[in-house]
Amino acid sequence: MAFSFLQAYAQAPSDKELLQEAKILIFDKKWEQAQQKLDDLLVRYSDSPLYSQALFYKGKCLSEQEGEERKAIEVYKQYKGRKDADKNLIQESEIKIIDLSFDLYEQGRTSYIDEIEQSLRSRDKAVRYYAAIKLSKVSDKSTARKGLPVLKDILEREKDTELRDLAKLAVLRIDPDALENIQDHEYETRPRMLCIRIYDRGEEEASFSLNIPWALADLALSSIPEEDKQKMRDEGYDLDDIMKELTKIKGNILEIKGEDSLIKIWIE
Repeated sequence: MAFSFLQAYAQAPSDKELLQEAKILIFDKKWEQAQQKLDDLLVRYSDSPLYSQALFYKGKCLSEQEGEERKAIEVYKQYKGRKDADKNLIQESEIKIIDLSFDLYEQGRTSYIDEIEQSLRSRDKAVRYYAAIKLSKVSDKSTARKGLPVLKDILEREKDTELRDLAKLAVLRIDPDALENIQDHEYETRPRMLCIRIYDRGEEEASFSLNIPWALADLALSSIPEEDKQKMRDEGYDLDDIMKELTKIKGNILEIKGEDSLIKIWIE
């Protein structure tokens, strides 16, 4: 019996194989099956260097399953607390916590509004901005007003027209009169640009570089070399999801790390 157990364990997939299988399932939006792979990795390989990454993807899987919002929030929090957590994935985790908390609040679990309020104090300004704009949609205006100082910062400090327009709409939702007391600067605007850089491992100069107006984003994505698109798919990244994440808050830099290359995508 002991031999059978050892034989079965020896035949078990490695941590790398489990994560790769999970990413493929995530790309296909098979959330429950992907979560099973990730849970297997987290149980079998608690000391794996891939543990934190698996934890993040588990949060993603849970967030896509109806009724699992609270579990997803807890998993994202666990990921944020990991010493080896990636800064970009920490930001994505914080934004997902805001979205999930808002959904729970809308379902009547009003205590989850505290999660959004805490995000107003995030060190990451993109998270603060997103939290304030999201909070403006809360029906309780006394709660929504807590985001006004952050919205004021956007209007007084940021130059991006789209971000400023979102902040103005948020203020109007909360209190139209408050907009009169906020110093609103006008800035010269230029078209939003989608920027893509691909770096070969160990190189500082990009092997692929492209800046293109956001209106032509589809063209930009189609110009990414096919082998790099495949790397993105292998890592579980869906191009539609990437665009959604990038447009939430301008300035986000999405990094996709492969064994041989690094892909950076952002809007400026």
